[in-house]
Amino acid sequence: MGLKEVKKYLDIAVTAIDGSPRQGQIEMAEAVANSIIDQHHLLVQAGTGTGKSLAYLVPAIISGKKTLIATATLALQRQLVERDLPKIVPALEKELGREIKYGIYKGVGNYVCLQKLNSEEPDPDGEMLLEISSLGKEAQRLRAWAETPGVSGDRDEAPEVDRRVWAASSVSGRECVGADICNFGAKCFAANAKAKALNSDIVVSNHTLLALEVVESHPILPERDLIVLDEAHEFMDRTTQAVTEELTASRIARAAAMARKYKALSNKLVDAFTHASDDFADAMDAYAEIFRGEVDTNRKLDALPQELESAVRRVRETAQAIMQFLQADDDIIDTTELAERARVKGAVNEVNVTAQKLLKLGKGQVLWYEPTFKTLYLAPLSVSNVLRKNMLRQTPVIATSATLNVGGGFEAMAKQIGFLDGSESSIEAMEANIASETGAEVGKDLIDPANVQMLDVGSPFDFAQQGMLYLPKQLPEPGRDGIAPEVLEHLGELIEAAGGRTLALFSSWRGVEAADAHLRKVLAELPIRIITQKRGDAVAPLVEKFASDETSVLLGTMTLWQGVDVPGSACTLVAIDRIPFPRPDDPVMSARSAEIDAAGGSGFMSVSLPRAALLLAQGTGRLIRSTEDRGVVAILDSRIVNKRYGSILLNSIPPLWRTSDPLVVKESLKRLASTFES
Repeated sequence: MGLKEVKKYLDIAVTAIDGSPRQGQIEMAEAVANSIIDQHHLLVQAGTGTGKSLAYLVPAIISGKKTLIATATLALQRQLVERDLPKIVPALEKELGREIKYGIYKGVGNYVCLQKLNSEEPDPDGEMLLEISSLGKEAQRLRAWAETPGVSGDRDEAPEVDRRVWAASSVSGRECVGADICNFGAKCFAANAKAKALNSDIVVSNHTLLALEVVESHPILPERDLIVLDEAHEFMDRTTQAVTEELTASRIARAAAMARKYKALSNKLVDAFTHASDDFADAMDAYAEIFRGEVDTNRKLDALPQELESAVRRVRETAQAIMQFLQADDDIIDTTELAERARVKGAVNEVNVTAQKLLKLGKGQVLWYEPTFKTLYLAPLSVSNVLRKNMLRQTPVIATSATLNVGGGFEAMAKQIGFLDGSESSIEAMEANIASETGAEVGKDLIDPANVQMLDVGSPFDFAQQGMLYLPKQLPEPGRDGIAPEVLEHLGELIEAAGGRTLALFSSWRGVEAADAHLRKVLAELPIRIITQKRGDAVAPLVEKFASDETSVLLGTMTLWQGVDVPGSACTLVAIDRIPFPRPDDPVMSARSAEIDAAGGSGFMSVSLPRAALLLAQGTGRLIRSTEDRGVVAILDSRIVNKRYGSILLNSIPPLWRTSDPLVVKESLKRLASTFES
């Protein structure tokens, strides 16, 4: 696979999607090809508009390597599987003279479970639907769809139903009995999708499944020769979320209810587990009283509180007793009963494993209590070492995103993912030395994680000509009392000048609610529609409303900082209320910072600032989405110009033309608005 060959096939692919050649795309494709040939890693920042998906798809396809592409968002998965691959594969097949197969791999819970759907006796998930008529109607609609010939069973293609209806119609991976045993195995939607993915050259999946496989060192996804981490800036957080354990009273109660319906279990075992579940619920309710009215109470726990320890231990003991019985119960032949046992076993064991980990809290873990949802969480302090050992040593990794560069360098992101890390164990270091001296291979450890090329291929957009970065110096710094009245007033003035057309991003729900209340007053006489995100809202419908109404304003929090793609006149102002530093009470971030501080470093510079820089880059990146876009990004936090660390943040975002003059900005927005109205 020579570089001329890469360029040739890239041209074919670009033509297939009716695109045009881009220098950054060519540069990235050549770097990906080199990574595949030389078996080294690649960390590549490719700005919006580069066409990075083709830049990694084409070299991967022509190499013939089995490739896994892991993304953070459903939108990108759909783009790859429904738009990019269907267009470029036929063109490349014709030139290469061979078939190219591709597929998507999702977790079992993303598909309707036919066994559960056709169970004669509903489990606790299904019983809830019988009590609420509207949910029962939705369940019937989902069943009718699932029974339609040719459907995929995939949640993303199913009729939209309440999450409780979906829960009653699907199972987790731990609760699945397996296609080989299940009565519906031959028709199983999840199994058929998996089989297609196993035979594919290109498999598209998500960060979560890859993270679970890597951290737990347990095969989930198909074997591969190459991994592409798209939206790589999110991978560490997604990995942490994927392996975070959580224990709630409702989860234990569900497991107990499922156990009670399984007739093979003795009443004694089930009663003990049910009592333990009730005791845990009471203990969690009592512990929640400590936090009542104490918003700033530190949620992080150094150890399992005495008020909860005995309740967790009792849950663990009774769940373990049920597990021992289920594991010894090997006389079942009936496949329906086997499936029922698998669901019970999966639900109870999930509780059992989490309770055990909570009772054996060790170094390198973070424990916290969330009073709003009465939940105990347990997360790893760091995941970079396990990513380094179980992923980067095994397979070449192409990590790419529009935002990987922090303050002009890749080091922060390289350390997060594990490319750069000086904390190898002495055993790993010894094995590496032996291998280098003798030429022997140590297991599968063929790749040096530090053998990584870091590359920024830029963007086809002329940011300085297309956009303006407004950095007001006169506004008060953010404080503990929430968004300042002066900031809200200034935001209203900017929105009025822009004639709406504003995506306003806030770092908290409190900010969203304050802005909503203020703007509805000051903009009441203007033909500007205000669309406000609420807790639990799906992002896609909000963005669709915003994009379809050119003079609307969309107010939202962290889920809107990334992935919103609204080119054209509907979004000419992106306003950001404050630098998105992690909350001081964020348990994982504060624990990581504290560990670095204790070692003599700076947790702020190593943890808080890089995270804020990446989020800020994502937020500012919502403005310029095409070569025709024009507009303003307004960062309404004076610290970015008044604090020394501001330069690091500014060097992490697109190089828009900068000003601190409010009159210049308002006049520019008015002129731009007038061009759309004429």
